[in-house]
Amino acid sequence: MNATAPNNAVADPIADGLARGWRVFGGVHAASPTTLECDVAIVGSGAGAGVTAELLSAAGLKLVIVEEGPLKSSRDFRQLESEAYPTLYHESAGRKTADKAINILQGRCVGGSTTVNWTSSFRTPSPTLAYWREHFGLSEFTDDALSPWFLRAEQRLNVGPWLAAPNQNNELLRKGALKLGIAAAAIQRNVKGCWNLGSCGLGCPTNAKQSMLVTTIPAALDRGATLLVETRVTRLELQQGRVAALHCDAVSANGTPLGASTRIVAKHVVVAGGAINSPALLLRSSAPDPQRLLGTRTFLHPVALSAATFDHEVAGWDGAPQTIYSDHFLDLHPIDGPIGYKLEAPPLHPLIFVTSIGGFGRQAAASFAQFPNTHALLALLRDGFHAESAGGRVTLRKDGSPELDYPLTPFVMDGARRALLSMAELQFAAGAKQVLTGHELAPIYTSWQQAKASIPTLPMQPLLTKLVTAHVMGGCGMAADPARGAVRPDGVHWQIDNLSVHDGSLFSTSIGANPQLSVYGIVNKLATQLAKRLTGRDVLLGSAA
Repeated sequence: MNATAPNNAVADPIADGLARGWRVFGGVHAASPTTLECDVAIVGSGAGAGVTAELLSAAGLKLVIVEEGPLKSSRDFRQLESEAYPTLYHESAGRKTADKAINILQGRCVGGSTTVNWTSSFRTPSPTLAYWREHFGLSEFTDDALSPWFLRAEQRLNVGPWLAAPNQNNELLRKGALKLGIAAAAIQRNVKGCWNLGSCGLGCPTNAKQSMLVTTIPAALDRGATLLVETRVTRLELQQGRVAALHCDAVSANGTPLGASTRIVAKHVVVAGGAINSPALLLRSSAPDPQRLLGTRTFLHPVALSAATFDHEVAGWDGAPQTIYSDHFLDLHPIDGPIGYKLEAPPLHPLIFVTSIGGFGRQAAASFAQFPNTHALLALLRDGFHAESAGGRVTLRKDGSPELDYPLTPFVMDGARRALLSMAELQFAAGAKQVLTGHELAPIYTSWQQAKASIPTLPMQPLLTKLVTAHVMGGCGMAADPARGAVRPDGVHWQIDNLSVHDGSLFSTSIGANPQLSVYGIVNKLATQLAKRLTGRDVLLGSAA
């Protein structure tokens, strides 16, 4: 396939839906009405919003879905970083924490991060659920109770084993783990008819990825839902403990307000704009927050990085990303002990590689010259289970835009150092000739002995230690009482009875695994129950979809 031209050989469900008469406004589509009325307004179109939209539309409710980003389709996804990052991600894939120490990848398009994620699908780990039950009173969140909700989501979104052989990038993770005697296993993916291209993070050009863009959002639109794109919900109008209306502004592709506005009156509102954006909207709206919990306990799975070069081509950009993982270092200690981490092998694309691994001048040029032979590992740090890992806080800048302050405590940085050591040892065990850890002061290591002696001496400080994330969670955490959480266990805001939160901001801690399936399964439960309360109807995700 020619990566510089649209893939016209692939059916385009978005173009087909628009031709059938989908009600889509904003951006290149018709101008949005100045006023709209509906049963339920949904803020966002990502994992939580998409599941909610399908279920509530199946219950016969009149929906308006509001998305800040554009509506794109497979014909727009040309496997080019220069196009994907500015059009599909918040801040052109350059969103950062307040001190710029952590780069945050979040989707900003119809489908949200599900349109650009790497398809890794894990149920919420049992230790995480146990912690939520003990510390946040979420008694219904057990493996057995959630299993049917996860199963239904997995069936709807084609989550299953990846049967193709892992690409070299992932095979080297498996090989290194085997040499060290640590467990590694395959990752389930939500794909159907995948072409094994490796460009998942740039939008799927074949519609194989079962994102909200090609599954639940089209299902809702086919049932008559209205979609506003390139439209930002600036605030919720609150009256007497309820949301009276949503105030929305049309925005340009880069988020600049265009002057046109829409007021939406809804009987119920579902906020599902993603962690960072959802608490920010509630903060902008001066939502009741008696315990000052909104925006707090925002978690990132801070990701430490390690690159290695081999004497053969790795081609980390080619083939399905993240198909092998190891939880060995996640399970070494109790969940509330020293911070654990999950190892995965991310896809490698030039821009993300050169901006993430660090280094300057000749060192950076030399590393990039070895790009075809480069292997990468990442370590997802499981934050949120220890007093010294309490997450960050979302606040508002003067213009109302969100900012996340995330303190990198010594406890967190100790986990990052151990992760750098673990990844270097694994890469050398797999046969690496050189290892470049994600630290600005680290030399290029040519042996495990050298790395083992050097990494413990590196100053583990923000900005010197390269950290990234694609997993933002928390900020509107659920709990059994309003002293411990901003929303109830059913997702409804404790003080606003016609407002629900249905996204990763619900999580009381980080997940300890890639969070998309946790959002799908948990929101499946919450949205099904919401549909029953609003209509008296029983609905199932994927029924007559």
